[in-house]
Amino acid sequence: MERSYKTVEVSKDILERFKKVPVATVWSCLNNYLGVPLPFMENVKVMTPNQRLAARARTLRFLPPRPDIDFETKVGEKSPEMLAMARCGEDDVLVADMMGAKYAAIGGDVKLLLLKMNNAAGIVTDGAIRDLDVLNEENYDLIVYAQERTPYGGRPWAEPAEENIDIQCGGVLVRPGDIVVGDNDGVVVVPSWFAEECIEWVEDHEGAEAYIKEKILKENVVPGKYYPPTSDTINEYRKSVGKGPTNH
Repeated sequence: MERSYKTVEVSKDILERFKKVPVATVWSCLNNYLGVPLPFMENVKVMTPNQRLAARARTLRFLPPRPDIDFETKVGEKSPEMLAMARCGEDDVLVADMMGAKYAAIGGDVKLLLLKMNNAAGIVTDGAIRDLDVLNEENYDLIVYAQERTPYGGRPWAEPAEENIDIQCGGVLVRPGDIVVGDNDGVVVVPSWFAEECIEWVEDHEGAEAYIKEKILKENVVPGKYYPPTSDTINEYRKSVGKGPTNH
């Protein structure tokens, strides 16, 4: 059957399943199975460790400041950053393209209060995060990924310019509605139309690897005897847990 590339609304159930698997295996699926060369955000690291992120992307793009852009871009309640954050509800994450400006902040505690008010899942940016201590102390309950912490604002590097559009973040394409998956290793981006197929592949491979590890220890053999898993190994695992064969 031909795959559809239409954006879909990914269910909470699928998001919860992504929270239980490692980013490394999701990366393997995206890179080796789907053929996405750069699904991992480089130089974007976890600022709130030991939390699992799996949420729908709501996008915000920053651009270098210039008087004409300043004049054309609305401020206040209708500014791109406020509109982007207003789109973020439960199970949504604000993903901000800061063009890789390492110490440029996407915002601080006052602006980001809107994410707390909306019960958003978190923030991901290839820029920096400001007021992280306040976010933690005042229980914003946001999972944060960024290049660095900073006392700076966005200028002179960038100003928020557009929202709800395709962006890059950490060298990865992010489209509104994509699934952002993060753990202590970092962040990968799963196209919404691939999310269900991806999690099934990942769960199969995680289960098969656990199955293989047991066999290696039980037989006291070199891991290379069973690893990496083959389709036969995966189907052997699936049979062991009462599942039918797969084409993965």
